[in-house]
Amino acid sequence: MDGAKQMGIRNVSSICSLTQLDDHDLSRLLEKPRLTTNIERQRSFDERSLSELPTLLVRGSYDNFDTLHSPAVRSGIDTPASWDGNTFDPHPIVAEAWEALRRSLVYFRGQPVGTVAAYDHASEEVLNYDQVFVRDFVPSALAFLMNGEPEVVKNFLLKTLQLQGWEKKIDRFKLGEGVMPASFKVLHDPVRKLDMIVADFGESAIGRVAPVDSGFWWIILLRAYTKSTGDLSLAERPECQKGIKLILMLCLAEGFDTFPTLLCADGCSMIDRRMDVYGYPIEIQALFYMALRCALMMLKHDGEGKDCIERIEKRLHALSYHMRSYFWLDFQQLNDIYRYKTEEYSHTAVNKFNVIPDSIPDWIFDFMPMRGGYFIGNVSPARMDFRWFCLGNCVAILSSLATPEQSMAIMDLIEARWDELVGEMPLKIAYPAIESHEWRIVTGCDPKNTRWSYHNGGSWPVLLWLLTAACIKTGRPQIARQAIDLAETRLLKDGWPEYYDGKLGRFIGKQARKYQTWSIAGYLVAKMMLEDPSHLGMISLEEDKQRKTLIKRSSSWNC
Repeated sequence: MDGAKQMGIRNVSSICSLTQLDDHDLSRLLEKPRLTTNIERQRSFDERSLSELPTLLVRGSYDNFDTLHSPAVRSGIDTPASWDGNTFDPHPIVAEAWEALRRSLVYFRGQPVGTVAAYDHASEEVLNYDQVFVRDFVPSALAFLMNGEPEVVKNFLLKTLQLQGWEKKIDRFKLGEGVMPASFKVLHDPVRKLDMIVADFGESAIGRVAPVDSGFWWIILLRAYTKSTGDLSLAERPECQKGIKLILMLCLAEGFDTFPTLLCADGCSMIDRRMDVYGYPIEIQALFYMALRCALMMLKHDGEGKDCIERIEKRLHALSYHMRSYFWLDFQQLNDIYRYKTEEYSHTAVNKFNVIPDSIPDWIFDFMPMRGGYFIGNVSPARMDFRWFCLGNCVAILSSLATPEQSMAIMDLIEARWDELVGEMPLKIAYPAIESHEWRIVTGCDPKNTRWSYHNGGSWPVLLWLLTAACIKTGRPQIARQAIDLAETRLLKDGWPEYYDGKLGRFIGKQARKYQTWSIAGYLVAKMMLEDPSHLGMISLEEDKQRKTLIKRSSSWNC
């Protein structure tokens, strides 16, 4: 998210006034009675008693959080005054974080519909940081859900669903009906007393790339809302059912693909600038897998829904096998690739993608520990991107795309390579950085993505919530606690930066915005999950036994 986005009214596809929204009036969409904490909440899945929670935190018994109900009651982390003797002592910055998060709220017709990307008044250039980004809002939404405030999340889900229905054009080309916006901005007209919304579907973005991840995050967040509140009615609404199907139709359409993974352009996700992640990036594949599983839980088994469910089931089976088999890397697999033969032709080929062993980068041989492993960044014909990407690997754990053994191996890798992946400020978005001539070729001499900065090996505090969730699920909360302790030493003092620079993440990013909302929300979500691990249920899926892939066990899983 960067680059100036033109806010001018261009055409009907990019702006809608208050009067144009009459048919989809937000207040009408919210007319259903609000659930209260005094009513027994309907639960969407088989639930376990919270009294069982301590036994679930035993290492290796991590895959039951999906069955835990996340009660929509206020977390004790809201303010220091609300804490009691049964919780760990609150950090002084918690209250400051909540105050900053509430300042970032955006209102449409008096109702909160999201949070701005950053609330940095010291910055001379606002650029697009005053907009509500779909991906950026996810940690904010989780924070409000965990604190018993679901209204803003429901408003956001419905508002972005309305935007999905707009006609989307870039130049003379029409985008798919299911594309979700990257962001939107609320414009207030005090004279006419009207609120208007400007949405960006990629027509104003750097490189003019549509956000592939927005739709996936929307589905994941809808399921999180359902789990947190027990309110099944929102997901069951016809407009929500249609929205899910439209998103998935973009991804499940048959074509020329020979792989179950999604082919993507550079800049279509959190890494929204040219960083050599075109092809089949791990972040998109992990989010795709999680969105498919979430959709499977929410779609109705009616005519259209049944057909979509069958297609999802087939894709999940193929996708899980492909990712676990070909994207997974540990010491044994690295050694096998190092010894690959090339130019194999037949169904019995071992080197199925014809990867040239000489293309393996030198750094990976020192980086890969004897115990541990991870999903590499990209796999396509004659190409393997061996870089570590944090978001994709954490989502792989949460969605159970990673097997239990692979999940443990990912955590082993983080522990073994703590200085490289965490350093002095969690958490590296990617490792290692691209430098010198390779940087010039890959990024096009991007002045923002210089080595160990921004998307090129920068450290992003927002990733703290994903790490914490993965740690709790794998029974390793001490790793998350150590990372949170590191972040707390500087986040408030530094003004909640967007990212940090340097090999160890020691310096505030050279172009980092202050009071970055998802840095604030990511910290709060991490703290609340440690306080009450049952919150993990809203963003974690247990292993699907039907899709358990039989893969030869690696030595890294047996150490």
